[in-house]
Amino acid sequence: MVQDFIVEYVKLIAKYPEEISIESQKIDENLTELFLYVHPSDIGKVIGRDGRMISSIKTIISGCKPKGGPSYKVSVKAKENA
Repeated sequence: MVQDFIVEYVKLIAKYPEEISIESQKIDENLTELFLYVHPSDIGKVIGRDGRMISSIKTIISGCKPKGGPSYKVSVKAKENA
């Protein structure tokens, strides 16, 4: 659910929405790291000025999770084959 939200939200702001993909890696039972892969020219849009866009995405995710639910760490990376 969280992964779908992130992908759909980022597709709205990206210049190349078809290049967006996401992977998850479970660190432990309470922490999952999400790797968001975007086109290299979209990294600035996704991160935003002073990190405000990615920070707002993280805030929405933490506000929507159930109490005591898993936490998520989001990392934005450039797709290498783009």
